[in-house]
Amino acid sequence: MKNIVLFMGLIFALSLQAQDYDFGDISKEELKEAYSPIDSNASASYLYTYRKTYVDYQQSTGFQLVTEVHERIKIYNKEGLDYATKSVKLYKSGNDDEQILGIKGYTYSLVGDEIIKNKLKKDGIFKTELSKYRNEVKFTMPNANEGSVIEYKYRVNSPFVTNVDEFVFQHDIPVKKLKAKFASPEYFNFKLNTKGYMAVAPHVERKPGKITLNNKSRTGGSSLTDAVRTTYSSENIDFITTVSTYELENIPALIQEPFVNNIDNYRSAVKYELSYTQFPNSGTENYSTTWEDVIKKIYQSSSFGDELSKTSYFKDDIDALIADVSDPMTRASRIYNFVKNRIKWNGYNSYLVDEGVKKAYKSQVGNVAEINLMLTAMLNYAGVKAYPVLVSTRQHGVPLFPTREGFNYVITYVKEANQSFLLDATSDYCLPNILPFRALNWQGRIITEHGNSQLIDLYPSDLSKNVYSVMVKMDSEGTISGGYRSMKTGHSALDYRIKYNNRDEDEYLEDLENKYGGLEVSDFSVKNENDLTKPVMESYKFVKEAQADKIGDKLYFSPMFYFKMDENPFKLEHRDYPIDFGYPSKNTYKITINIPEGYEIQEVPKGAAVALPDNLGIFKYNVLAKDRNIQLIVSTQINSAIVTPNHYEILKMYISQLVEKEAEQIVISKV
Repeated sequence: MKNIVLFMGLIFALSLQAQDYDFGDISKEELKEAYSPIDSNASASYLYTYRKTYVDYQQSTGFQLVTEVHERIKIYNKEGLDYATKSVKLYKSGNDDEQILGIKGYTYSLVGDEIIKNKLKKDGIFKTELSKYRNEVKFTMPNANEGSVIEYKYRVNSPFVTNVDEFVFQHDIPVKKLKAKFASPEYFNFKLNTKGYMAVAPHVERKPGKITLNNKSRTGGSSLTDAVRTTYSSENIDFITTVSTYELENIPALIQEPFVNNIDNYRSAVKYELSYTQFPNSGTENYSTTWEDVIKKIYQSSSFGDELSKTSYFKDDIDALIADVSDPMTRASRIYNFVKNRIKWNGYNSYLVDEGVKKAYKSQVGNVAEINLMLTAMLNYAGVKAYPVLVSTRQHGVPLFPTREGFNYVITYVKEANQSFLLDATSDYCLPNILPFRALNWQGRIITEHGNSQLIDLYPSDLSKNVYSVMVKMDSEGTISGGYRSMKTGHSALDYRIKYNNRDEDEYLEDLENKYGGLEVSDFSVKNENDLTKPVMESYKFVKEAQADKIGDKLYFSPMFYFKMDENPFKLEHRDYPIDFGYPSKNTYKITINIPEGYEIQEVPKGAAVALPDNLGIFKYNVLAKDRNIQLIVSTQINSAIVTPNHYEILKMYISQLVEKEAEQIVISKV
C-alpha cells in the first residue's frame, strides 16, 4: 500500500511538471487557487510566463529581432489587480521603430462551476508617444477581479538587432513556471551576461537554419515579335542557429528593500550583448568585448568624440567671459555657471548628443550629453583640463559587464593642479562634487585622451549636514508651540532646493503640515534658496496638539516630539544587497523645551552614544534638565554612502537602538 501511495505521488508530481500551458487552456483548479503555494502573501503570481526572442530574416526588410510573449497571471486580491494592466515600451530612432503585433488576451473568472471568459478588444489597447525615443502600448484586461486569471500574448518586431532586452527571471511576484528562448544565426555572436543571486544556466543547442532568397528576372522584349519572359528562381543559404533555452519553476518574488539604489541590479536576469557580426564574404565588425573596446567605440562616435572638438560656436562668448581672469579654478567656476544659466536640460538622458552641441547652444536647450560635453569642451578651450565621464543613472542600473548599453549619462571631470572635482550642468542647484541624486551610482568611467578610460567613484565623501534648532513651549494639555529653524548643506541643500523651488509654496506648506499630522505652520520663510554659496535656511512658527500623554497629574512625552523616528526601516533578518544611502550625512537636533508652569521635571532619559564599526557612523543622545527647562541634543551620522551587506545586522541593531532611544519619554508632574 505504501509503495502504491508513493507511486501515485510520483505520477502526480510528474503530471504537474508536465502541465501544458497552451493559450486559452485554463483549468478550474487555477481559478480556484486562493493563494500562491510559493508565497501565501503574494497579491498575484505568474502561473506561466514565456518569451522567445530570435533573429529573423525577411528579404524585404533584412534581419530583424522578433520577440514573442505569452503570460498567464493569477490575481489573488485587490492589490494584485495592478497586474491586469500591461505596459510594453517600444524603442524608436529616426525612421525606425519597434512594432507590436498580434495582441490577444482574455480574462477568465469562475462563476458557480462555469468558466466565464472576457476578450480583450481593440478599443482597450492604447498607444502613447512617451518621448522622441519611446512609444508605449498599454492594455487593461477586461472585467478582472479578485480570483481571476488573465492571459495575453503578443509579438514585437524590432529593427534594432543589436539591442536585445534582458531576459528577466525574477519578478515582484512569484513565478510558477517560466520558459525562455533566445536564438540567433551564426552571423551574430552574442555574449551572455548574468546577474542576480539566483543561479541560472541555459540548455544550448545548435540547429540548422535556412534563408531562401527569391529572385525574378525578365528576358526578351527586344522586338515586337519577341515576348517578354519572366523567370523566377530561388537560392537557399544554410546556416547554424544557436538556441539557448531556460526552464525554471517556483521562482520566489524579489523583495523590495529600503535604501536600494535600484532593485533591478539584483534581479535574476540574463543579457545577450552583441559582441561581433561576421557575414559571408565580409570581415568581422566588433561591437563590445572589453571595456577598452566599448570606450573607444563611444569615443570615436560622431555623436560623442567629435562634439568635444567643436569650439567655433562658443569661442567669442567664452573669450569675453574669462578675459580678465587667469586662475584656472576661477575660469572653471565662471564657465560652469555660464552653462548652467544658458542651457536648460530637456529631460533626456544620454551620453550621445541628439541635435548636437551647436544647435543646443543656439536654442539654449539640450540633452545631458549636449550640456556636459559642451561644458567639457569649453573648459578645455579655456585651459582647464577636463574630461567626459560616462555614468549609468540609478534608475538605469549598474554596468556590471562591458557594454555600451550600460551607460545613459555623461558628466564632466576637472583635474587641475592638486584639485579635482565632478561637474554636472543639467541642474541649477548643483555644485562641484554635488551631483544630482540620479547620477550617484557607484562608479563612472573617465574617458581620457585617445579613448582610454579609468574608473572614478561617483559618491561624495563630504558629509551633507542638516541642523535643526527648535524652541518649544508646552502647555498643561500637551499642546506645543514655538519656532523651528533648519540649515542644510551639500546634497541635503540640493534636495531641498529642488523640492521647494520647483513647487508652489502653498502646496509645499500643505504637504509639510500633512507630513507631521496636523502641524499648524505660520511665518514660514526660506533664505538662500538660490544662493548656492550659502546653506539653505528654513524657518517657521508652529503649533501642534496632543504631543504628551496626560495621566493623572503627570505628562509623558518624547523630547523629539514629531521629529522622532517611529520605526526601523530594516525588517528582514538577512540582506543580500548593499545599503545605499546615496551620500554620507549628519543630522543634528537641538531642541529646547519650556515645560508648563506649576510642573516639575521628574524623569529624563539617560544620555547614550552608539557607534558603528569601521567608522561607519555614530548616534549621540544627550539631555540636560534644570528647573523648567530641558535641552536635548541628538545627532545621527552615517559616514559612508554605501554600507555592505555584511554590516546589515549591526546597522539594523544600530537603527533599532536609535528608534528606542528617541521614543524614551520625559515625565513631568504638577508641583
